[in-house]
Amino acid sequence: MNNIRREAKDWFDGAVVDLEEARSALLNSRVNWALFAAHQAVEKALKAAFMVLKRDRPPKTHDLVRLLGELGLELSEDLKIGISELSPYYVLARYPNAGLERPWESIDKALAERLVTVAEDVVRIVGRITGLG
Repeated sequence: MNNIRREAKDWFDGAVVDLEEARSALLNSRVNWALFAAHQAVEKALKAAFMVLKRDRPPKTHDLVRLLGELGLELSEDLKIGISELSPYYVLARYPNAGLERPWESIDKALAERLVTVAEDVVRIVGRITGLG
């Protein structure tokens, strides 16, 4: 296994762990952490895909829409919308002054469940198309 492939596998495996954390957080009604972990899962999966498909280092960004755009990955419109909805939760889910006064109380559980499912779908698709999953 070459170095890029090994690093991509590490990033992808990290995405899988983050999905487990997202599900665990949902079970414990920590919707803000569920969304942060889901964001991390998608970010790591897209960066792994970037390494495999582009054979290059991914951009240093947490913007999921930018990562998806630069990667050029074809996803359904529903997944693209879900990714754009999930992207701001890198910050919004963690800081009370970032837009949501008390994110652990103000994020809707149904929204969190839907976006965690989006993250699961993205990670599954990336795993399939890159052979990392």
